[in-house]
Amino acid sequence: MSPIPEWLKKELEAEPQICARKGNDCKGRITWEHAFIYGGNQIQEKWAIIFLCEYHHGVCNYQEGGDLKKEINHWIAINRMTSEDMAKYPRKPWQQLKKYLNTKYGEPNS
Repeated sequence: MSPIPEWLKKELEAEPQICARKGNDCKGRITWEHAFIYGGNQIQEKWAIIFLCEYHHGVCNYQEGGDLKKEINHWIAINRMTSEDMAKYPRKPWQQLKKYLNTKYGEPNS
């Protein structure tokens, strides 16, 4: 795990710190989840880092455990990507993955 570059950290800190999976089951502080790994490294891009409460990040100590669902995190992040973002990481079938995830979880509201 590599540290988030300072310039990116500042951009992320300026965003509203709200769980990307916001719901009645959110618990704990907001954490930052690197949704994708590419070439063995976490993707250090704004679209690829999503905000999750501790419960949805699976890092909480609640009795019922967390609710980390990596595929949902992928769905959230991939729908934040632009075609230029996809071009930076050409070995991943982004369009195919996006189509699969949007079929499974629905089109994003935004």
